[in-house]
Amino acid sequence: MRVRRLTDQEEQKLQQVVRRGSTSSMRYRRAMMLLASAGQHRVPVIARLVQADEDPVREATSG
Repeated sequence: MRVRRLTDQEEQKLQQVVRRGSTSSMRYRRAMMLLASAGQHRVPVIARLVQADEDPVREATSG
């Protein structure tokens, strides 16, 4: 399962969250998940990237 294609504006906003970090670790991790999913990475790869179980990754990237 993957997210829809991101608009340039959406992608830039998510990249800002990742680059600058965030006061919320959940916001940071979700931004990482969405960017990775939009980049065509599969759930197991994204889960390893953000050091999470696969179920929360599926939930975050399902829309």
